[in-house]
Order: sequence, then structure tokens, then C-alpha cells
Amino acid sequence: MSAFFSDTALSHWRWALVDGVGPLTFARLLERFGDAEAAWRASAAELQHVEGIGANKAGRIARARGELRWEEEAQAAEQLGVRVICRADAEYPPGLRFIPDAPIVLYVKGALRATDAVALAVVGSRRCSVYGAEQARRFGELLASVGFTVISGLARGIDAFAQHGAVDVGGRSIAVIGSGLSEIYPPENRALADKLLEHGAWVSELPIRTAVRAGNFPARNRIIAGMSLGVLVVEAAARSGALITARFASEYNREVFAVPGRAQDATAIGTNDLIRKGAAKLVTCLEDVLSELGDVGRILTGLGVSGDVANAAAQRAALACEGSAQGEADDAAVGAGGRSGFVPDVALNNAERQVLACLTDEPALQDAVLQAAALPTGEAIAAFTSLELKGLVRRLPGQMIARRGGAP
Repeated sequence: MSAFFSDTALSHWRWALVDGVGPLTFARLLERFGDAEAAWRASAAELQHVEGIGANKAGRIARARGELRWEEEAQAAEQLGVRVICRADAEYPPGLRFIPDAPIVLYVKGALRATDAVALAVVGSRRCSVYGAEQARRFGELLASVGFTVISGLARGIDAFAQHGAVDVGGRSIAVIGSGLSEIYPPENRALADKLLEHGAWVSELPIRTAVRAGNFPARNRIIAGMSLGVLVVEAAARSGALITARFASEYNREVFAVPGRAQDATAIGTNDLIRKGAAKLVTCLEDVLSELGDVGRILTGLGVSGDVANAAAQRAALACEGSAQGEADDAAVGAGGRSGFVPDVALNNAERQVLACLTDEPALQDAVLQAAALPTGEAIAAFTSLELKGLVRRLPGQMIARRGGAP
């Protein structure tokens, strides 16, 4: 197995490189043959019986499969330090697992974390106003400062300002790219893209050398929506890619938010229309967002819900997609154990260990603990949020925090 992809990711990746096989066709191949490797061995005669393929398309797929030189793509990815992950890999964003057209594979440069499931997308016009730029940066900073990962498309305008805001306060941000990861577009955002690698990742579903094409961006927008608990539209004209992202979010049962714009601005027509039609919730501050996000919002405003972070993150994504109510599934299990909120044998990363080492059973001021942890503010807050989700720390009135009983 290569360090750049698992054996399973390789079997999925080859299909992603075959012309004529997209996420829906791939899902039907898995349903028909059981797994990607068995589907790869199937003959054209067998492929034609898959729903939506037929004899002609089966022949084209079989020929394309036989001509595929995936090793060249693997070499290019390895040279750029890009990994390839599939839905069977733990690193694959949990929210994307629940959308009907989930990417077959993702190319990833940088780090994806379990806590990135607590994410909000910020999108909007490339030709934004000064007001829009201010609001995008403001919300990028606000969201990152309480532990959200800010997801956007690294585009000019609103996307870039939101992602600048997130990383400037030490928070995390992920750029979903509408081309292959060998090229950063627009080129003037290269410095921002490089900074994101210190605070997050670049992600694309497209082969490594895929050029920038307008037709790639709507599909990219579904990934932005799928990775997020909600989408915040800051500015959007009457016809805008940001409105496509908002539509995907609505279809995936994510929250949609919009910052109201000035009445006569062309860049406010789309956002104001979302609000007028009830398709987006009007927001002017962070609290407006948090109040709509259920358990996640309560955690990040200090009201406190605990549970294992990996399960909780996946459950929050499932909540957004399926309307399930599993956010407090830990309660019955810990009730029998007699240690409220404690989850044994959970893995901690370095930042979480540093924050936990600064805590005792005695309450302490949150600001003092975060300062003592000697971490960037955004990373420290994200670590604390993760520890609370794991049931190892608790919030108390007056901005006080402490270890939970039984925490290691």
C-alpha cells in the first residue's frame, strides 16, 4: 500500500479516472458487483446490465478501462505531496458520505481532521463590494474563533476574504478547488492557498492536472455544501455560483444562511432574494448562526453537550442530511457507567493533550487555560471543543472550564 492511497482507494481511484463513470454510475457498479475490484474485472457484457450503462456505454467504459494509465497520475500526485482518499478511508469527510453524488475519491493536500466535520461554508460573489469583503472576513474570523472549520472555494472575492479571516485568527479552513491540485486558481490567491496548508487543506475530486474550466465549478460547489453543516452566503448576484451552493445545501438538508445586502446593490439581489423567499435564514452575527445548529451550536456557545468526537461529528452530518436525532446518543451508555460524560479510551492529538494537561478538576478561567496551552488561539479552541465533545472537559458559568471526573 502506498503512503498516498490505500488499497481500497486505489481500486476506487481507477474508476474515477475512467471517462463515463461518475459518482452515480460508480454507486450502481458497487451495488451490482459488490466492490470496486470486482467491478473492474467485469466484462463489457456484464457491465451493460448495470442500470444506466447499456451496451454502447459498456463498450466505451471497457475500452477506456483498458487504456488507462493510472500510474502516471499516481506519480504526479506523489510528486506534489497529494493523497487520494475514498469513502472507505477514515479521513474522508463524514458529511460527504451522506450525499447521493458523493465524490468517488478526493485528492487532498494538507490535513483533514475529525473536527473538520464541525464546518461552515462561506461563499459569495467574486466581484464583491467593500461591505461584502468586510462581512466575509468578519464571519470567517468569528466562525474560526469558536472552532468551526471554514470551507470555501479559494475564489476571488468573498471566498478569499472568508478564508483569510479564518486563518488570520489561527483557525482552520479548507479550500475545495474546481481544478486539479497541480494548479491554483486564481494565481493571485497562491499565497493564501499556501497559508491554508498550515491551517487546513486543499481538496478536489478532479485528476491532478485538470485545467480550470467553468463547467467544473457547479460540481465543486456540491462538495462545499456536502462537507458543511451549513452554507453562509454573503453576497450573490441574481445568477451566481453561490446560489448553486445554497441550492445544494438545501437539497442535502443543510442549513442555509444569508447576510442581508444593501437594497440597490446588484451583488445583493441573490442574497436578499434567498431571505425573502425563506430559502435562507437572515444572519447579522455569530449567534444567529449558532442558534440554528442544534447541539453543535450549544456546544460552541458553552451550553454543553458531550460525546465521542468522531461519532458526534458524523452524527451532526447525519442530522443535516437525514434529519436524525442522535446528538445525545452517549447519555444511556454513560448512565450505566456512573461517570457522566466520560468516554474511555479515546485518542487525543497533541493539541488536545496540551489543553487537557492545563486542566484539573478545579474550575479555571477559559482564557487562562488557553493561554497556558501555548497554542494558536484557533487551534486551542478547536482542541477544547474536541475535548468537550469527547466528554473529557466541561464548561461552567462565568467562562470557567474544568476536567470531567474520570478523565485521564
